[in-house]
Amino acid sequence: MIDFNNKSIIKMKKVGNNAFQTMIAPILINDESIISSYQSMRDGVVFTNYRIIAINVQGVTGKKKDFTSIPYSRIQVFSTESSGVFDLDSELEIWISSIGKIKFEFTGNSDVSEICKVISSFIFSK
Repeated sequence: MIDFNNKSIIKMKKVGNNAFQTMIAPILINDESIISSYQSMRDGVVFTNYRIIAINVQGVTGKKKDFTSIPYSRIQVFSTESSGVFDLDSELEIWISSIGKIKFEFTGNSDVSEICKVISSFIFSK
């Protein structure tokens, strides 16, 4: 699992949902679909209709990958910070039972409110 205390997935930008499709296809369940995807240099985060999948590409060649699955049902609290005039990045912090706080940073043009709606819709509908 990604050590979220010592590594933050930073400055991700929105990418097409097919960016990680082949990479995560083996771990998706039958009726699971990708809602949105974000990518930093090599790492990424995929929001599906069941969970958040954090992808950590490791090593020089990038063949080794770590996938951390965070079910929406385990999220206790989440917080967002939108970009401003001087601080162009947006942030999402979520608190997961038994894990603690996880922080994701997005480029200023990312729609963090869209992410909040996705998380809220799945937290409150279950």
